[in-house]
Amino acid sequence: MATVAMVSTKFSLIPENSQSAAGQHQVPPAAFPQAAVPVLSAIPVVLAIIAWCYSIENLAMSTTPGRFTVGHITAGLAAICTSLIALVLTILRQVQNTYGQRDRIMWPWLVIAMGSFSLIWGIVVLVFDNRSCLTPGFVMIGLGLVCFSILSKVGLLALVWRRTFSLASRVPLIPILTALACLFLAAFVFQVAVVAARVLVGLGAICFSLYSIVSILESGTSSSG
Repeated sequence: MATVAMVSTKFSLIPENSQSAAGQHQVPPAAFPQAAVPVLSAIPVVLAIIAWCYSIENLAMSTTPGRFTVGHITAGLAAICTSLIALVLTILRQVQNTYGQRDRIMWPWLVIAMGSFSLIWGIVVLVFDNRSCLTPGFVMIGLGLVCFSILSKVGLLALVWRRTFSLASRVPLIPILTALACLFLAAFVFQVAVVAARVLVGLGAICFSLYSIVSILESGTSSSG
C-alpha cells in the first residue's frame, strides 16, 4: 500500500497522458526517473512472493490448527498483495505513459483471478474441512472481497484510459457492495465464529475505506473521459 501511495504522488499526469493520441507513449518530463520504475515495480512483486512462500510453508506443515489457520489467512493476504501488483503497475505505467492494450486486459483479470481464488478457496475450506475452526474459510472469503474492492480501482483506470466510459461514476459502488457483503456475512456467522465475524467487520471497514480512494480516482480521471 505504501508503494501505491508512492506511485500515486504523480497521479495528476494520468489525465494528461490519457488525452494523448492513441499510440503515443512519450514519457513526460515530470514522470518518475527511468531508474525508479523497476524498483517501484519490484516492491509489490517481492512482497507477494514472500507472502506466498510463507503461506505454502505453513500449509505444508499444517499439523496444528494454528498453522492451518495462518497458512490459509496468509494465502488470502498474498492474493491481496498480488492484486496490489496490478494496481501499482497500472498507475505507474499510466504515469509513465507506457500503458497499452495488453495492460488494459492483463491487470484487471489478474485481480479478478486473485479475488475469485480467495473466495472459492474459502468456500471449499468451509465445505470440505472437518476441523472445528471456521475462521480460515470465512476470513479468506472476506479477503477475496477486499481483492474485488481493489479491482474497482484497477478496472476504473483501465476503462477510462484514452476512451469514454459512461458508467465510470458507478464503479465506486463496488467497494460499498463488498463492504456490505463483509458486514452481512459477519452478522450471519457471529454466533458460530466470533473471531471470524470480528475480522470480517474489519475487512468490511477496509472495503468501505477504499470507496473514498475510488471516488477520488473517478473524479481525477473524469476529465479524460
